[in-house]
Amino acid sequence: MLDRITNMFDTVAKSGHGSVWLVLFIGFVFGAIILYSRLDKFEKMAGFMIFEDTLVPRMAMTTVALSSVGFYFLVESGYATFDVKPTILGGLILGAILFGIGLVILGKCPSAFFVSVSEGRVDAFVGVIGGMFGGLFFTLGYPWIKELLGEDLGKIRITDYFDGYGLVITLALSATLLTTAYLLPTIDYKDPADDR
Repeated sequence: MLDRITNMFDTVAKSGHGSVWLVLFIGFVFGAIILYSRLDKFEKMAGFMIFEDTLVPRMAMTTVALSSVGFYFLVESGYATFDVKPTILGGLILGAILFGIGLVILGKCPSAFFVSVSEGRVDAFVGVIGGMFGGLFFTLGYPWIKELLGEDLGKIRITDYFDGYGLVITLALSATLLTTAYLLPTIDYKDPADDR
C-alpha cells in the first residue's frame, strides 16, 4: 500500500507539472476558493438547480472565460500542452445524464466532494464512496459498456473548422461567457429550513 502511494507521488513529480509541493499548493488554493465561495454547500447547488441562486453559473462562466485565455497563451508559449479527448457521442450523453443525476441527488460537483469531506460532511463522504464504486463498476464492466457508448467521432475542435483563428475564437467565447456572467442577476438562495 505504501509503495503505491509513493509511486503516485513519483508519477506526479515526473509528469512535468512541477513539484509535488506546487501541485499540493494549487490544490489547497483551489479548495480554499471553493470554501470561500461556499460552492461546497448543498444549499448553493440546490438553489442553482431550482433557478433561485446564480452564484454557481456565474462563477463557472467566469472561471472558464478567464482560464481559457490564460491557458491559450500558456499553450502558445510552450509552457503547457493538452490532448483533446475523442468525441464519443453515446458516452457524452450517458455521462452527462449520470453526472446530472449525481449532482442533483448529492448537491455537489466532484471537485467539491473532497472539500466537503475535509470539513467532515458525511453526505459528501457517501458520495466519494459511491464514486469509487462507480469507478470500479466502470473498470470491470468496460468491455460491455464500450459497446453502448457508440462510435468514436475523432478529436473534434472548433479551431479545426477555423484554422488560424484560435485566439479570436478563444477571446470571443471568453467575452460571451464573461458578459453572460455579468448580466445574470445576483440571486442568493435562502433555504426555508434556516428560518425554523
